[in-house]
Amino acid sequence: MSTSPAASGFGSIADTAPLSLCAREPHVPADRLVAEMVPPPRFDSVRFDTYLPDPNQPSQTEAVGVLESFAAGLGGAHAVGGGKRGFLGFGRSRAAKTPAGPRGVYLDGGYGVGKTHLLASLWHATPAEPALKAFGTFVELTNLVGALGFQKTVQTLSGHRLLCIDEFELDDPGDTVLVSTLLGRLVDAGVALAATSNTLPGRLGEGRFAAADFLREIQGLSARFRPLRIDGEDYRHRGLPEAPAPFADEEVTKAAYATEGASLDAFPELLAHLAKVHPSRYGALTDGLKAVCLTDVRPVPDQATALRLVVLADRLYDREVPVLASGQPFDQLFSEEMLNGGYRKKYFRAISRLTALARDAKGLVEGS
Repeated sequence: MSTSPAASGFGSIADTAPLSLCAREPHVPADRLVAEMVPPPRFDSVRFDTYLPDPNQPSQTEAVGVLESFAAGLGGAHAVGGGKRGFLGFGRSRAAKTPAGPRGVYLDGGYGVGKTHLLASLWHATPAEPALKAFGTFVELTNLVGALGFQKTVQTLSGHRLLCIDEFELDDPGDTVLVSTLLGRLVDAGVALAATSNTLPGRLGEGRFAAADFLREIQGLSARFRPLRIDGEDYRHRGLPEAPAPFADEEVTKAAYATEGASLDAFPELLAHLAKVHPSRYGALTDGLKAVCLTDVRPVPDQATALRLVVLADRLYDREVPVLASGQPFDQLFSEEMLNGGYRKKYFRAISRLTALARDAKGLVEGS
């Protein structure tokens, strides 16, 4: 669909037409990928004392105490005596042997129990300057290896006090082996590790399903991690109304023109555009956006497209960008086959996050 003022009939609402994600083709230098390995804007201000444990879930309160102690134990000198090093770690002396004992924690739990909140709180609470702490998703870490190469990634991160990995993925054996090997090198260099992953929605009653998978996949590193089970329901929907139903095309378009910094794209065209942009650039794709407006939302046609959409949903959620949409509801984006397949945990996470962003966007129509 056209997004020009003349074609849409909304030229009088705003001085300029909305932005378009389809018109953006960002190029991200490697040093930006490294510099951006910090908690995303949504979690920039979170701390342990802002986490609100569910009183019916004692494991949540217990996890806070364990992580506070873990952060406190990371004070002082680097575990193997590492001092500051320049970009990509050049000039740093060879590390000594890592002390024995757990140097990592793994947060095991379902969707929306606050694992990312706790992981970011750990990053903030660790007594080290930001340049010596790194925070990123599993996908962002694999993208960093792709951008820098394996050896330079090791050099870049080996002087850090702490590496936090959110949404550790167990779907792709190749990526899992790559990251496990990387983590092994970092552990040898004295870097403390923290990771989260998701128990599959259909298996929440089966105890330590995700923890067992995680510890098996990282094999030799399993002794370095203490699993922390965090029980509870998805806080994004706890006590909140259901996400608003999709709006009409005209309402979405009007809101896009009335909202400064909003983008407006037809959903099928956006999906086609995502195939032309590397997922490591999806964060840059959303730079400066105040809202994303989408028309003609429909089920994604294939798994490759679906996985790209998952990454975009994560970046939008991290940056707290509301998503206003027409067409079909977000819980109908993925087919039953996809939701029952090997990548189902990613798709459930995307549905949960897009639903939260749709709720955040409801005011755009009411205020337009």
